[in-house]
Amino acid sequence: MAIIGGGPAGLMAAEVLASHGVPVDLFDAMPSLGRKFLLAGVGGLNITHAEDKAQFIQRYSSGQPRVADWLEHFDAEALRTWVHGLGIETFVGSSGRVFPREMKAAPLLRAWLRRLRQQGVRLHTRSRWLGWSAEGALRIASPDGERLITAQACLLALGGASWPKLGSDGSWVAPLQARGIRVNALQPSNCGFDGPGWSEHLTRQAGAAVKNVSLALPGQPPRLGEFILTAHGVEGSLVYALSSTIRTQINQHGQALLHLDLLPALSPTHVLQRLSKPRGKASLARHLQRQLGLDGAKAALLRELAPASALAEPAQLAAQIKQLTLPLCRPRPLTEAISTAGGIALDELDDGLMLKRSPGLFCAGEMLDWDAPTGGYLLTACLASGRQAAHGILTWLA
Repeated sequence: MAIIGGGPAGLMAAEVLASHGVPVDLFDAMPSLGRKFLLAGVGGLNITHAEDKAQFIQRYSSGQPRVADWLEHFDAEALRTWVHGLGIETFVGSSGRVFPREMKAAPLLRAWLRRLRQQGVRLHTRSRWLGWSAEGALRIASPDGERLITAQACLLALGGASWPKLGSDGSWVAPLQARGIRVNALQPSNCGFDGPGWSEHLTRQAGAAVKNVSLALPGQPPRLGEFILTAHGVEGSLVYALSSTIRTQINQHGQALLHLDLLPALSPTHVLQRLSKPRGKASLARHLQRQLGLDGAKAALLRELAPASALAEPAQLAAQIKQLTLPLCRPRPLTEAISTAGGIALDELDDGLMLKRSPGLFCAGEMLDWDAPTGGYLLTACLASGRQAAHGILTWLA
């Protein structure tokens, strides 16, 4: 049995297969395994999320029905139990996110690889998959030259295309399309977005955090949080949480118009009352800071995005503060994104994640067309898909 890709999905599939006595050879192009997993752990590895299962499943947008099937067999609680089995304690943070007690990815990965080696999984690094030979063998480029590998079944777990330096470069798209597999365009997800072009005044705020605000697309409920101004536009956790919807709006309409509430804790009436107080000789900037605590990046955004006529009239200014239009024109390049949307169309796969057009060839992880925000949802679904594919392989081999 051959597995191509040493990220979470591939490693999880290897563990399940080895535990059932299946000999496994796992190949990865990089010098070491789990590199993106390690990078995701910089600053604290977010394993999963502790919210209730019904809400958890809602995070997977259009891929929700299929991902829900994977999570039925390996949900957030099962993931935590599995992590504990590796000797790693976990805790739930104030946001509901679940972390290892040490907040690091390396100890978990070391324990996991040790278990795999003990199970007899053969791990091959610096071994890049090149596609198939004319006879259907797997072509593997290794330090000793190209090898041809024949396997009863093969799992591809090659990631998306958002981290090319770590091995996730999307080079698998062309070989699969050549086999007639439908691959939906790879797009950036959990990413920043460009605005229409900031003025020099706002560009000077690049890197500043815009905290305690809410963002919403028209017709949708607002989400509270914070984001970061960049030289080009916006990024950060609140933007990432909406990235799928923002990207869809841009694809359909050429731009996304978000509603930004700079002071969600205050009612429109309260904001207007504060602004209507006499300001005397104080400048508008001073008045905003004194009456509403509005300064820095928030004040700069208000000046950038509100019509000039609204700044002089309290009622219009209050309305802008409570619903400022933030236009976003395009996502940042795929190589800057945290994750990838698009990929192998889910209807190309059976319930065991085998490609219907290529019996014996399975796929898992981020190379499939599902999407999720940050917060542990990406890792949970990758691991769950690896388990799902492994059980599909066991059925196929039987």
